[in-house]
Amino acid sequence: MSVDAVTRLRLMAAGLHTTLYAEEHLELPYDKVWAVASDLAGELPYLVPLLREFRVPPGDADRKRALAVGPLGSRSAFDVRLAPGWCLMQSRLVVGGMAAVPEGDGTRFAMLGAARPAALRPVQWAYALGVRRRRAFIRKVALRAASRP
Repeated sequence: MSVDAVTRLRLMAAGLHTTLYAEEHLELPYDKVWAVASDLAGELPYLVPLLREFRVPPGDADRKRALAVGPLGSRSAFDVRLAPGWCLMQSRLVVGGMAAVPEGDGTRFAMLGAARPAALRPVQWAYALGVRRRRAFIRKVALRAASRP
């Protein structure tokens, strides 16, 4: 039995013990939602407050090396796995992911963020306080997807 991308991301979030996981049904077509989520260089800096730039080399390869640049110029290399409905980004310290599947007339969309070293988990818990921060990411994806032609 195979699981869909959102279920896979949910299972990954449980295994990582992350507090930064959210999942929601969006009343938007999958194509529009995934166009925003998969445009890492163009959209991720709008979606993640601690990110000024996300440099991803052009091309259709599903595995890439990317460079995240923070607001003060800090840099971190990421291994990125990008496929239809699935995005996993991993650095030395952080794991991030997004998944989407068509659901009825809309899309089921999920996101996760997790600290890799166990020593950073208290910071992760403090950052993720409340549902607001987790839902804000999904709300931004929905707003940007709704504004696409």
